[in-house]
Amino acid sequence: MGLALCLGLTTCAMVPEAPTTASTPAPSPPSSSAEPALQKKEQASPRQDDSPRAVASLRLTEQARVLLESGKVDEAITTLERAMNVNPSNGRNYYYLAEAWLKKGNPSQAREFNRLAAMYLKDEPGWMNRVKDQQERIKPR
Repeated sequence: MGLALCLGLTTCAMVPEAPTTASTPAPSPPSSSAEPALQKKEQASPRQDDSPRAVASLRLTEQARVLLESGKVDEAITTLERAMNVNPSNGRNYYYLAEAWLKKGNPSQAREFNRLAAMYLKDEPGWMNRVKDQQERIKPR
């Protein structure tokens, strides 16, 4: 009984809480590009799934994006795989997986994740522009 309760509490502690509707937005992590501002705009989209699984997946995806920016590609891939398991329809996750595999020099893996990103982000024009730009970078020269 004690072990089950302990495991249950541990599991609850690992689930990120849903975002609040506070009037002051949380600060975004520093970035060398205008990407965070674009992400805020797109995350506020009414089409976005606000289920706890979707929110948890997006948080993991954001953590992985920061890891990628800091050059921690293997850690980013591990985090992105976790995000994929939490919410397989998170297209942003596939976009960043493609980026990670590009950084690792594996264009065939990057191409597959780019294809999945295009499939899940087809209704988000801002992200589709990124996906198409990424696709161009993946093409063999």
